[in-house]
Amino acid sequence: MSLVGFHHLEKLFRKGASLDIKKGHAKEITEYIEQKLYDLLLMGQKSAKYNGRDIIWKYDLPITKGLEESIQSFKKLEQEIELEDILKRLATYPPLIELEIELEKSLPEIVGGLVLVLAKTIKSLDEENHIVNHEYIKRAKSIMDLLI
Repeated sequence: MSLVGFHHLEKLFRKGASLDIKKGHAKEITEYIEQKLYDLLLMGQKSAKYNGRDIIWKYDLPITKGLEESIQSFKKLEQEIELEDILKRLATYPPLIELEIELEKSLPEIVGGLVLVLAKTIKSLDEENHIVNHEYIKRAKSIMDLLI
């Protein structure tokens, strides 16, 4: 089970950044997106606890302007990511405090936004190239790690 199936991932990369990915890259990409989502939730938990709450609100997450714009772009693509798949994958990580309902419902859009950020970052590394390779994924992940 993966966070985002290959066909959804392939469509997001094509529609969001005019990139083609190979099935062999899907696992690396989805595992990375999964980790970035958990990182956001972990920071949200820190914020919630700082504010004396035992529940993570949507606005506890450190969503940057760029990520928010990518979330909005994802919504316009009318692609769906299953919440159930996200929750199953998050259950494999160390437990977090409870998520508010609004945040939980937003997880597919956040994941979609993260996928688009990664795709757009890969695209920015070589505007002329339309094929994703391991080196571009590695470099894009390094950039995202600095920012998210």
